[in-house]
Amino acid sequence: MSSDLAIRVEGLGKAYSIRHQHNDHVTLAQVALEKARHPLRRSEREDFWALRDVSFEVNRGEVLGVIGRNGAGKSTLLKLLTRITGPSEGRIDLWGRVGSLLEVGTGFHPELTGRENIYLNGSILGMSRKEIDRQFDAIVDFAGVENFLDTPVKRYSSGMYVRLAFAVAAHLETEILLVDEVLAVGDQDFQKKCLGKMHDVAVDGRTVLFVSHQIASITQLCDRAILLDNGGISFGGPVLASAEAYNASMRSAPAMAERRTTGPLRIDDIDIDPGPVSAEAPKKFRFSVVPISDFHVPYSVSAHVVDQRGMVIAQCDSRLVGLWLDPATPQDVTLTLRQPWLLPGEYRVDLFVYSSGVIDSIQGAGHFTVGPSLPYSGAGIDEALALSTVLPDFLYSASSSAVELASTPQHPGIGASE
Repeated sequence: MSSDLAIRVEGLGKAYSIRHQHNDHVTLAQVALEKARHPLRRSEREDFWALRDVSFEVNRGEVLGVIGRNGAGKSTLLKLLTRITGPSEGRIDLWGRVGSLLEVGTGFHPELTGRENIYLNGSILGMSRKEIDRQFDAIVDFAGVENFLDTPVKRYSSGMYVRLAFAVAAHLETEILLVDEVLAVGDQDFQKKCLGKMHDVAVDGRTVLFVSHQIASITQLCDRAILLDNGGISFGGPVLASAEAYNASMRSAPAMAERRTTGPLRIDDIDIDPGPVSAEAPKKFRFSVVPISDFHVPYSVSAHVVDQRGMVIAQCDSRLVGLWLDPATPQDVTLTLRQPWLLPGEYRVDLFVYSSGVIDSIQGAGHFTVGPSLPYSGAGIDEALALSTVLPDFLYSASSSAVELASTPQHPGIGASE
């Protein structure tokens, strides 16, 4: 084993047994009667493989992204790495203590205070009291819950809960940190703070395994990523290539968009023209928001336009233009994106409904293509577009008259002699 390794996974698999009943009994009495009539009848069982033949290695100080659609096996992988459940086959080798943040509340006792849970969770992670004491002030400062430190965490909001849980996992001195999608619970400022902390953790030589649907966060934090699909690794490599593989898989199965419903409103009736459209043409996204249970708080909507690298290049949030919607009736929403002009290529649209947090969201709600023509009178030169994320609407003027050119001149490189 190389001394540089922190995680090694070989041929990992996890199977769950699914029982199939061939009757419609819905009460305990009916089940008991059926059992008495047919004591030897057994229900059929089927093995469902949540993971199969998964192998990879992570070096010390590396930040590895794990991406994939819902049901791909991401959470199962983390539960195996943290020993919450055991594998059906294969092997996991970990060199160092593991800190994890898998879901809000993992390792916390709701009746205990924030202060008590810091020590409880630290002890679960194998930390001594002296180690926890050394990091205590930093944990509290990072989480921003000092005014509620002696309040039972069952009274915390979901944002406070996840801030404290992340702060404990990130500050305690484990060699390996496993982080699941829970950062989506926090606001954007806290998400940026968490990403910065995970970067600092990696710089300090610790290892991070980061699971997220937010491809922009993955590309910002990770150098390498693996793409899980149907329980196996379908791609592994540089993070931008992995992000493109993920986006390609989303485009190939648009009906399997990622929905994360948490509240009483639901996005419905999505209409996004797949194009191709020209770069300068307005892009229209239409969808409905319908109430599915009682809700009386005005809400906002947002659409994120995501490029082929997984970067959010436009966040069209109704709060920015003062639009709040009435939850009492269904709402038909039309968003017209006039600017910016977009580079040729394929784009994904993610939709969100917000009130005090995310009520409903669909990643990959639609896709559209921008055609290859450019909205400029000059020729399309690759190096003139290489650094752009979008196409600016700009105009030059100069004091001397323009020179007509028969062809584009060849310029020497920057810093080269004439």
